[in-house]
Amino acid sequence: MDQTLIKNWNELVKPDDIVFHLGDFAFKGSHSIQHYRNQLNGQIHLVRGNHDSKQIGQLAPYFDGVFDYLEIDVADDDAHQGWQHITLCHYALRVWNRSHHGSYSLYGHSHGTLLDDPNSRSFDVGVDCHDYKPISYQRVKEIMATKSFQPVDHHK
Repeated sequence: MDQTLIKNWNELVKPDDIVFHLGDFAFKGSHSIQHYRNQLNGQIHLVRGNHDSKQIGQLAPYFDGVFDYLEIDVADDDAHQGWQHITLCHYALRVWNRSHHGSYSLYGHSHGTLLDDPNSRSFDVGVDCHDYKPISYQRVKEIMATKSFQPVDHHK
């Protein structure tokens, strides 16, 4: 299984690609983290999951950034003012910063067990939901284009 995941990753991710891994990178401690990280292409930013070390210092040497939660803006000519705002978290969120203004929310953790909400700009990007391969920003955009938005809280 591990070798297939590594092969799938490296077929899609080039050495200079920026990757946001949404947690649960490795179960067996720092030796395991280093072992797997050394085999993977890309500049990997880790958004920690519940199975990742609680100590950022144990993770920091292996990644280009380590976070508990992260908001990014991706240059995109199709997005409002040329930027797509994305919230990255290991866990699924029902609402998130700027969710009422076209922001996306991407998560892992649930391994495809949560029903996808077609009215939310949010979905599970875990590899077990996507043929055991990481997905590109372009693929995220394609999936989001199939969704609508209906607010679940008081904002309109």
